[in-house]
Amino acid sequence: MENLVPLFIIVTAIAVVIQAAILVALFIAVRQTSGRVEALASEVKTKALPTIETAQAMLVELRPRVTEIVANVEHSARIARAQIERVDATVSDAVDRTRLQVIRADELINRTLDRVEETSDMVHRTVVSPIRQMQGLVQGLSAGLEFFLGRKRRQGRDGMGVPQDELFI
Repeated sequence: MENLVPLFIIVTAIAVVIQAAILVALFIAVRQTSGRVEALASEVKTKALPTIETAQAMLVELRPRVTEIVANVEHSARIARAQIERVDATVSDAVDRTRLQVIRADELINRTLDRVEETSDMVHRTVVSPIRQMQGLVQGLSAGLEFFLGRKRRQGRDGMGVPQDELFI
């Protein structure tokens, strides 16, 4: 085991030297990269800075116009909302009035039909029923007179030859 200690020291020394070489290589790579980044940053500054300044100037110039446009849109929206509310109220009123007129027309038609039915019943009771009663009375008197006078009744319309006084009750 004592022979291995110098071997381990040599292996450790080689590992430390390799690590040092890697660190030097990393340092050199970082330096080259930072040089490129600085060059790129200066290039970006020279190209992007004027564009950013132009955009900022446009924003400063357009801000009042955008504010005015937003105010106009808000005002137009308020006016449109008010007009829509007025139209809604008008349409609701028209619908309510139409509904009321339909109800009135329905009631008028129902009353008219009821009166027509009442008039028809009244005409039947006052005109048709008495006429039928008078017709029946006249037929009865006629049949009675013919019977008493001894005449034979005319044959019925059905041609059966049955005297009508037999049918009369």
